[in-house]
Amino acid sequence: MVISCAFIVFLGAFSANAQDKRGQVTNLPIPRYVSMKAAEGNVRRGPSLTHRIDWVFKRRGMPLQITAEYGNWRKVQDRDGAGGWVHYALLSGVRTVLIDSELLSVYTNPDPNSQVSAKFESGVVARLGKCSLDWCHISAGGYRGWADKSKLWGVDPSEIRE
Repeated sequence: MVISCAFIVFLGAFSANAQDKRGQVTNLPIPRYVSMKAAEGNVRRGPSLTHRIDWVFKRRGMPLQITAEYGNWRKVQDRDGAGGWVHYALLSGVRTVLIDSELLSVYTNPDPNSQVSAKFESGVVARLGKCSLDWCHISAGGYRGWADKSKLWGVDPSEIRE
């Protein structure tokens, strides 16, 4: 009886974790997207100042994906999957995306038949606004409009933003 109750509790905890993983420090979803707050940020092999610096992120606003948490440290990765541990003070909750298309047309409305308001080159960092299932409102360099979500890195395909 005790064994079967423990097994049922274990299965319930397992299925809850498999569906909705949360950070043990912030209780926020893992993975999730953030951006670089600082102009430079050391990326370390482990979650402390004693760990070796593998490289330095040098782009304010760059979108990053948090994949783990440990104390004041967040394990992040960029669009290419490169990453490591960064101190949380270097990160911001402001959402940005990276243009992941050679030349991305941005429209006045979430409709490819609407007027093109701008074209963004690959690698441009844009601020993320509202998102529907297929479109996101983005802005960069004084230009703004709706972009095909599949051409952006830094937003999940199923993510809806109001």
